[in-house]
Amino acid sequence: MKVLDPRGLYTLDSEAPLLDRPVLVHALNGFVDAGEAVRLTHEHLLETLPNRVVGQFDVDQLHDYRARRPAMIFDADHWESYADPKLLLYLLTDAAGTQFLLLTGPEPDVQWERYVAAVITIVEHFGVRLTIGLNAIPMAVPHTRPVGITSHASRQELIPGNEPWVQRVQVPASAGHLLEFRLTERGLDAIGFAAHVPHYIAQSEFPDAAERLVGAIALAGGLMLPTDDLHRAGTAARLEIDKQVSDSPDAMALVGSLEQQYDAFLRGRGSDLLATGSGDLPSADELGAELERFLADHTKRQRDDRDS
Repeated sequence: MKVLDPRGLYTLDSEAPLLDRPVLVHALNGFVDAGEAVRLTHEHLLETLPNRVVGQFDVDQLHDYRARRPAMIFDADHWESYADPKLLLYLLTDAAGTQFLLLTGPEPDVQWERYVAAVITIVEHFGVRLTIGLNAIPMAVPHTRPVGITSHASRQELIPGNEPWVQRVQVPASAGHLLEFRLTERGLDAIGFAAHVPHYIAQSEFPDAAERLVGAIALAGGLMLPTDDLHRAGTAARLEIDKQVSDSPDAMALVGSLEQQYDAFLRGRGSDLLATGSGDLPSADELGAELERFLADHTKRQRDDRDS
């Protein structure tokens, strides 16, 4: 497929240093982000690690402003500010002094192939050895158990010992997933991680899922990344969820059922968690529809918030 020159989509800092086969993490906003886990992850990394911007995409070519309207502040008789969308490439340094890259901002609405080609030129420019993509998806799991994660990669060797939580299923595409697919076609190493967020709290912040994603990045990328702040936030969030659940008999019954389902799955570990047919839990086919609904609701909520 022929696309416009992808190098016209971004600029790199002329003083960006040469890197020694770094990891590139891409964490975009706009697709399914249950529990706000991806947002919490990239905000946590930028807040806790030294960083600076080394590249910027021309968002004007990629963003649908009428579908996702940026916020503006009106103060009495004048416009005070405009929250312009930014898709930025950061250079971060982990606790051991290892440098890595983080690409974050709004998921492109258009020109996906050109955007992906542009990211691949960045991968080649910096000699990236591994690209890591992040997602968080609503799942029929209880908040009282460790956060699970779905791992996928361009090579099986990159995720040794991986045991799939789901088998074959059709889900909505994303720019991040397309990037991993195209990297695989080119023989470049790529991994994707999707944290499992209890579906009944998918619209609320769930720091436990962000902590799980940070841990997955650290393990796969050989990085030393802090998680203390996320751990404390996760503990506080679980206590609040426990309180709300304890006030509702129906919620307690739901969580109890999910706990039994989760524990039985781990004991057997031979079937699809989403396709066991137990109770009212969704099947693998229903997961795709659930993701579609979640994404539509999430997009509508963003639009309503920004238009209000």
